[in-house]
Amino acid sequence: MHTELCLVLFSFLFFHNTEALRPPGVKTETFLSPPFYLKPGQVANKYYFNIPFPKGHIALKSFNGEVVDEYDNPIPLHETYLHHWLVERYYGLKGSVPGNENDLSEIILVRNSGLCKHTLGQYYGLGSETRKTDTWVPDPYGIVVGNPEEVPAGYEERWLLNVHAIDTRGVTDRLGCTECRCNLYNVTVDEYGHEIRANYTGGLYCCYDETQCKLREGFESVTRKLFLKYTVEWVQWEPRTVPVKVYILDVTDTGTGPYRCMVEYEVKECNSEERKNGGCIDTQTTRLVMPHGGDIIYGVAHQHSGGAGSALYGQDGRLLCTSIPSYGNGKEAGNEANYIVGMSTCYPKPGSVKIADGETLTLISNYSGNQMHTGVMGLFYILVAEEERPLPGPPKNMICFNSLLSWCIEMSVKTGAVFIAGATLISIATMSLYKLHRKNQYEALATARGMVSHPKKRIHYV
Repeated sequence: MHTELCLVLFSFLFFHNTEALRPPGVKTETFLSPPFYLKPGQVANKYYFNIPFPKGHIALKSFNGEVVDEYDNPIPLHETYLHHWLVERYYGLKGSVPGNENDLSEIILVRNSGLCKHTLGQYYGLGSETRKTDTWVPDPYGIVVGNPEEVPAGYEERWLLNVHAIDTRGVTDRLGCTECRCNLYNVTVDEYGHEIRANYTGGLYCCYDETQCKLREGFESVTRKLFLKYTVEWVQWEPRTVPVKVYILDVTDTGTGPYRCMVEYEVKECNSEERKNGGCIDTQTTRLVMPHGGDIIYGVAHQHSGGAGSALYGQDGRLLCTSIPSYGNGKEAGNEANYIVGMSTCYPKPGSVKIADGETLTLISNYSGNQMHTGVMGLFYILVAEEERPLPGPPKNMICFNSLLSWCIEMSVKTGAVFIAGATLISIATMSLYKLHRKNQYEALATARGMVSHPKKRIHYV
């Protein structure tokens, strides 16, 4: 019996995808946003308040989303481009009805710890890369929310969701529509009726809710009923949980004023001389002062089509993290050709990558200049553990796992019959188990990306 168990153990170590493993106690639930409807070429930029979300004092471990239709079919980016989805935390008055004017005017937004609180306050957010960008926070870390001691009297914690999607079926210029080129949307004013400046060629001001991108003459198709399908993973808070702070950095950060982050910018097409010299890369750089330091647990960049990678450096020039986009090469959802379908992430061992209080960081964002790009972004997300705590011992299931592995090793040495290649097999298995344990202890989450611009008045910030 024990021999069979050992064989199962080794098979598990060799053939199971350890990336998908979750420690005990993790709860998972999948939800659907309210439906939104898109005609060919149309834009939806919706805000949904008080969305279904786990309750209580918890540590968030993962949040992922994708656009699906009413039959739960994933929709590829070349049909509905997911510009972004964002999830933001807020306090709403108890008994208020989400969506009415009184509730919206009295909510208290609970922003992340970043430098762009008035424009980039979300906890989670991704775009076209959503299906292949990791958002897992392993033990002992978590984004801690729901602490009843932090909620003001008369309020309760709630969450809002922003979904910005662009239907590109039948459009004359798919890239131009996803980059929100103003001439393709035939707009001269923004969603609030303000005139768009003459030198603004494309970006969020031109592709707001219910705008229409230019279609090929005579093209017709059905109106689609779509949803953002999102999955949340979490654990109950406990004293061993190490909280992490969410910081969103922006390469357009000017460093001054409450609205210091411009969020988007334009990439000019490189000239013939630059092409000749092989320097057809647009590089944007900014320097940012971090108010608080700590251990960087996770890092990831957010870029749009044309993105060529991003890097974050410390004050002394040391490399803190790089993040590179992955482009698809097919038609199926998650592998769409010429779209960014994932971003690489950094998971440094805690304590190995530190930043100091008040340290100046340098953020670099690279884009290809082979053609012009409008409305691009150069964001960088990091999770920072601001206080050091001794790492807990292995979880109970790991102790049991180690004991079984030790017994298997002992028996193979004594009998020499169970594993004819025991030494090699056990060595590899031990390394796999060790890596799995380290992963469960140390890796952390990708908080995502995006932008929220709240149109309602009298919104307070924390």
